[in-house]
Amino acid sequence: MQPAIGKILIVDDDPIQRRLLQEAVKKFGHRSKLAEHGAEAVAIMTGPEAADIDLIILDMVMPELDGIGVLTELRRRKIGTPVIVQTAHGGIDTVVSAMNAGAQDFVVKPLSAERLDVSIRNLLKVSALEGEITRFRKQASGTLTFDDIVTRSPGMERVINLGRRAASSNIPILIEGESGVGKELIASAIQGSSERKSKPLVTVNCGAIPDNLVESILFGHEKGAFTGAVDKHVGKFQEAHGGTLFLDEVGELPSDVQVKLLRALQEGEIDPIGGRRPVKVDFRLISATNRRLVDQVKEGAFREDLYYRLNVFPIWIPPLRDRPEDIPILSRHFLARFAAEEGKPQVSGIAPDALDLLQSYRWPGNIRQLQNTIFRAVVLCDGPALTIDDFPQVAAAVDRVVPGHVHSGLSVAPAEPVARAAPSHAEVHTRPAPQPASQAMTPPPVNQEAFRHAAPFGFMRSLDNDGHVRKLVTMEEELIRLAIDHYSGRMTEVAKRLGIGRSTLYRKLKEYGLEEGTNGKEDAA
Repeated sequence: MQPAIGKILIVDDDPIQRRLLQEAVKKFGHRSKLAEHGAEAVAIMTGPEAADIDLIILDMVMPELDGIGVLTELRRRKIGTPVIVQTAHGGIDTVVSAMNAGAQDFVVKPLSAERLDVSIRNLLKVSALEGEITRFRKQASGTLTFDDIVTRSPGMERVINLGRRAASSNIPILIEGESGVGKELIASAIQGSSERKSKPLVTVNCGAIPDNLVESILFGHEKGAFTGAVDKHVGKFQEAHGGTLFLDEVGELPSDVQVKLLRALQEGEIDPIGGRRPVKVDFRLISATNRRLVDQVKEGAFREDLYYRLNVFPIWIPPLRDRPEDIPILSRHFLARFAAEEGKPQVSGIAPDALDLLQSYRWPGNIRQLQNTIFRAVVLCDGPALTIDDFPQVAAAVDRVVPGHVHSGLSVAPAEPVARAAPSHAEVHTRPAPQPASQAMTPPPVNQEAFRHAAPFGFMRSLDNDGHVRKLVTMEEELIRLAIDHYSGRMTEVAKRLGIGRSTLYRKLKEYGLEEGTNGKEDAA
């Protein structure tokens, strides 16, 4: 199976050659875009379609603007899309000229399909890896911009357009979206696109800080301000002086800290614990939450006046399930990174049916979950491309698997699968004939083997091994275990998703004896 991800621009003045290349690229599992000459190729790569092009196959000999001319123009415009040149003259001088002009590889006419396939896969992988490395470096240095964000989704394009506009001012921004959609990445891009680029971007996960330490961590404290304050501590607001403060999960802030945050926004100054006078701070505030703050305001859990100070410029990031067109390109970038980290250079793509599987799943953990899923698949993979067998949990979640049935292909479940109890004996069989009164109350025999199969990943069994409805207490314990595992022990998230308070969650952990497996585990950022 061939990997299926990239979109390739084919540039050739010969219509027959363009057609042959188009068919070869399609056979390899990629999409294609055609250009009849060099000038058209340059126009495409400098226009709105350029963001969708992953690689260029460029003929060297064309009228007006030849291959060298196209390469020169792309380099002048700082367009780094990888290029494979094709030529009927494979002399060393031709190859050297093409490479010096910016090409990454070359193929000689008549083309070898195998040689072209290997070249395409290698360049796509290298390009993705270079992109990941560039993003890491820019994010670390505070120079990440919206041009570095990997997306092909119209919904994300709207997010990026809003972010670009917000970056040009100091307006407070509230980023909303589910856990794992990339709120911190958008905050980094806003910082890197603003006048504060290269200045500190200080990130605080408000939900991961113990309530008794929130004020000290945010606003700082003086030496001796309280028991244990043996040294002066500079808070996050002062660390972000001149730069940007990013408050993730801002809805988790205690009410007394919300008051101090409101004053910091209104007056541009903070009061460290034990300090004699306020401290002036210059910062740009970006807040984020995976909950609707307006609902927390209605519930009295969040100050209304602070909400209106934070929600001046709202940006909502759509979940991954609403932008499946981003899954292929994100998967390619994660694959390149983890294949390099794990020392598996032979893993260079994703099989088409495996990619279809990934796009069929609803990704409750969004991009963070996709990243971890690709990581696991790379570790499992022994071949040249990731296959369905490398995604067992995803396959179990989206496939309607009949117990004992050999899996032979994909049968995708509805977009929002609803767990159903196994059918009762009366539902499976036709209605029996009327029975005497003495037999009417006798329950029919239960086929116990029908209930011994484990439920697919993401589902819960409603019936026990004897065919009877399971006890609520048993199902509750199982659901809590599943939630803790699914959200990696982040108790704030677990409690929120279960719809209970953290104190209630910890009480239930104690009741079910689950404390041992979670003791000392802090909520992850």
